[in-house]
Amino acid sequence: MHRLSGGVKIYAIIETGGKQYQVAPKQTVEVERLPVSEGDTVELERVLFITGDDNTVVGNPVIEGARVIAKSLGEVKGDKVTVFRYKPKKRHRKKTGHRHVYTRLLINDIVSSGA
Repeated sequence: MHRLSGGVKIYAIIETGGKQYQVAPKQTVEVERLPVSEGDTVELERVLFITGDDNTVVGNPVIEGARVIAKSLGEVKGDKVTVFRYKPKKRHRKKTGHRHVYTRLLINDIVSSGA
């Protein structure tokens, strides 16, 4: 968590790629692949929750005007998943694998609707 003066934490919960992530400034997070190049700035507008500065804002379902500004650090591959299928007594065996591609983001700023 990122601490403001006085030890107050600020963070947001965002939604991207059908998943929800808890993010804070200066944090690196891997999200589902986004169509951006390395070094580009990304604005994530589906902000569900923001807390910090002694106030909390909960969206219904999202907070209007709020956004999280992040910088793309490129794409990375996830862990390999091995899939092995077979049918007993039939000599049918098939082994395949898959590595999912993620986009790594560096969270720069959390902007609430009032700012």
